[in-house]
Amino acid sequence: MTDATADLLAILKQQREDADTQRTRAEKAYALAVLDETAALIRALCPEAVYVNFAYYGDTRTLSLYGVLGEQPSPLGTCPWLWEESDQEHPLAEHGKKIALDLQKALAPYNSPAWARTRPNTVGFNDWLLELPPPDRAARIAELVREHHPDASAVVVDGRLAGGRIIEVIEGVAEEGSDNRTTRRRWNDRCDDLITALVAQMFALPDVADRHLMPVGISYAHPYGSSLSDHVRRMPLPLTA
Repeated sequence: MTDATADLLAILKQQREDADTQRTRAEKAYALAVLDETAALIRALCPEAVYVNFAYYGDTRTLSLYGVLGEQPSPLGTCPWLWEESDQEHPLAEHGKKIALDLQKALAPYNSPAWARTRPNTVGFNDWLLELPPPDRAARIAELVREHHPDASAVVVDGRLAGGRIIEVIEGVAEEGSDNRTTRRRWNDRCDDLITALVAQMFALPDVADRHLMPVGISYAHPYGSSLSDHVRRMPLPLTA
């Protein structure tokens, strides 16, 4: 193999890897866009909806829709049924096929961010619950963060960690005028998983990322010594009630 051939193969290999990266990003963005549209449709006709219940068949990447459930009233309680697929009188009934098809599209990629919102439903075999994404991810992240850091004004996120993990919480300004930063996050593991999933979804949606994730600046020092990257962003937290 000549040097010229080796150089050409190296270039083509890099082009293929870059194209594959772009394809993966597009698949994730499309899956979330479909999920957001489906969630908006469900909430428009069933405002109390929190979960979609379904059976999933991994060998064919298809599903059977069971219905829509509300919030679990207590840790020992069960999620109440708001609509069962067999109920043809409910406003959601005429949209059942579309909901099932759209969920199937959202869950089709093995690396779909929609899977981060899905968990087994312990009441049955091959029974799954998908928690509908919040209408405003930034507002939901702000609520979760401020439950544990009431004075938080912003967070710093790194998209290279689990898709988008919070690495610092900014709680106002210190006496010398700099940001008052902490890496000691006070929330538990379950809350961390939820926040991480939401941040990862924001990174996966270009319009949402451009609107909420800001550059940290070239002077920023990563708290864990990692190199600076475009994946490290500052996210101002919107006001919450």
